Amino acid sequence: MRNSCAIMSLPVSLRLTDRLAAIVGGGAVALRKAQSLIDAGARLRIIAPQIDPQLRTLIERSGGERIERAFESGDLDGCTFVVVATNNDATNAAVVTLAQLNGILCCDAVHPERGDVTMLATVRNDELTFTVDSGGSTPAYALRLAEEIRAHFGPEYAAAGRTLALMRDLVKITIPAEQRAEVMRDLAHRDISLLANMSLHEAENAVEEAHNALHTPVSRVHSSVVCATRGSALALTQTKMVAARLAQRGIATTLLQITTRGDTTVDRPIAAVGENVFVKELEHALAERRADYAVHSAKDLPSSLAAGFSLAAISQREDPRDALCSERYASVDALPIGARIGTSSPRRVAQLRQRRPDLVFADIRGNIDTRLRKLRDGDYDAIILAMAGLRRLGISATHTHAFAIDDLVPAVGQGALAIEIRSDDAELRHELFAAINHRDTAFAVTCERAALAELQAGCNAPIGIHAVVTDTTMHVWAAALNANGAIVRLQSVHAVETLEDAHAVGVRIGQDLSLARNA
Repeated sequence: MRNSCAIMSLPVSLRLTDRLAAIVGGGAVALRKAQSLIDAGARLRIIAPQIDPQLRTLIERSGGERIERAFESGDLDGCTFVVVATNNDATNAAVVTLAQLNGILCCDAVHPERGDVTMLATVRNDELTFTVDSGGSTPAYALRLAEEIRAHFGPEYAAAGRTLALMRDLVKITIPAEQRAEVMRDLAHRDISLLANMSLHEAENAVEEAHNALHTPVSRVHSSVVCATRGSALALTQTKMVAARLAQRGIATTLLQITTRGDTTVDRPIAAVGENVFVKELEHALAERRADYAVHSAKDLPSSLAAGFSLAAISQREDPRDALCSERYASVDALPIGARIGTSSPRRVAQLRQRRPDLVFADIRGNIDTRLRKLRDGDYDAIILAMAGLRRLGISATHTHAFAIDDLVPAVGQGALAIEIRSDDAELRHELFAAINHRDTAFAVTCERAALAELQAGCNAPIGIHAVVTDTTMHVWAAALNANGAIVRLQSVHAVETLEDAHAVGVRIGQDLSLARNA
């Protein structure tokens, strides 16, 4: 039984680049330690009467030293760090003692408590380094955890880190010293996929927006507000994201959970239930002043809001793509003929049917967790979900394959949050805009909604429209079902500098798509 009075330790990062490290021992343990030290940039010296062939090859490739004999006291000369890993405990103890007498940090691979440091299981992802410490008691478990970390934290985390490093440089140049830490904390909590894919212009905008949101003087008209939200896990997660940003401006939010007609009617496809089924009850709460603002998935909104309501802000967009989720099949092309696909979206059915007319599409209702459970239970071979919801909840299927934008054009507003208020609440509009609004996403969603309005279509129509804004350039993809049951597709590029420009582009897209559908 382990001593309950555990030895206290302090995790540190030891930089060994171009420093000499010795390993006393030549077996399998020495091989593992050698690879870790080489990965850390150290120069190696191996001392052992017999050296494992793989270790010998590793040392030769890395340009290290081999001393093939028993250990001698002079073997530690010039070393910064030493690892003892022989099968002779007396030798190990003697090397540890000698290293400590000479001020050399020592790791005892057999008895970790005897040395100065332990070598942790390490996962490196570009400039990011993760370490797992089991206190030396269960190295195999530490390695397992390291593998799980490696599987979870993919290349996008390193890319996000590079973006944040760039942002840190921008913050140093543009933000007063006393405000920098707060701005960087806000930026570091942004969505990983968005950070990973940010351009320089987007990074500059994000720094400016974070500073403005945190340091614009706070209005005292609203010190606390009520937000109307649906009660699903995704809706609550999204609403809490908005509430947290508003709280940074000194305004507290109380959540008013509301069950909508779309939530209660689960025995029919959404299109058969009606329009705006996830919106109307939240708007009633606003109109009756039981709530001050409402958070919607932008794709659930009608193309035109009812009188008395307006949008105060559009959030930075999460991954807008649709995803094929399956427990058995890795992509849509891997699905067998006649595979049963769960989706309640006419837009997804129309576009996927063009690609795979042999598939069988079946309606599926319920929140994301419910749909994934039905998939695991074998009710469907695959289901289609929005990547934004999966990412915000941190869940997925065994196989989650995101479609390219031009393969399956997303719904209008997909991936963005829309904040709705009463039109006469100018003060709250200002606060929400400062805290939440993302300029490029707002331009894109304005264009998409204008196109849908021009087509006089609702959010359940078999129409996909997606815009991306970079600097002053807007790329737009559109896909819609025509009267003959075929999909027509458009792509275009436009110059935009204002919200009015974005709206005008949307009107033009709607007109062009209408002509193409009727051709």
